[in-house]
Amino acid sequence: MDTVVKTSTRLPDGTSVSTPAEASIKHTIRPTREEAEAAVRTLLRWAGENPGREGLVDTPKRVVKAYEEFFQGYNQDAEDVLERVFEEVDGYDDMVLVKDIPFASHCEHHMVPFVGTAHVAYYPNGGVVGLSKLARVVDVFARRLQTQETMTAQIADAIEQSLKPFGVAVLVEAEHMCMSMRGVLKQGSSTVTSRFSGRFRDPAEQARFFTMVRGLR
Repeated sequence: MDTVVKTSTRLPDGTSVSTPAEASIKHTIRPTREEAEAAVRTLLRWAGENPGREGLVDTPKRVVKAYEEFFQGYNQDAEDVLERVFEEVDGYDDMVLVKDIPFASHCEHHMVPFVGTAHVAYYPNGGVVGLSKLARVVDVFARRLQTQETMTAQIADAIEQSLKPFGVAVLVEAEHMCMSMRGVLKQGSSTVTSRFSGRFRDPAEQARFFTMVRGLR
């Protein structure tokens, strides 16, 4: 069974192109559940454990089941999430902001979690989507192996491509376990990334966005 992921990268001229990761995933044959469980047992042995002992005998099954949840974004499409648009909004054309969206993702470099919040805003162009859909778009991309920078861009690009709004703003804040659990061991440090398009390229609009994210608690 092939796993197909629809992702794209926006070039400076506005052109969208498939990423190398998308091309490689399309041609990857998904291992069986039994093969995945065998791989977990191999890692347990590599770590110095005995996968046959009582506490670990069912661990491979549990890990594979957990991975199905962690990475279910590979089976989801942001275009489908944003497909339904509501046009009866009495001409509303001001900013729509959904802030403090919690997410958990996994670093593609070490396969350990990074956890944080996303703030997503857009200026409607003739219609709006259900507010929960913006949170679901965050999860679509978070539930894949990721870098925070790529995830931020993917969320913004998906909204822009589907809704054609007058502007999109995405702010992501996260703590990376690859920094706090290993390596430099800097607990509590956070990484902030942002992406702005359309009206949000105006510094005044960015300031308003940040004020609404930070000020309205």
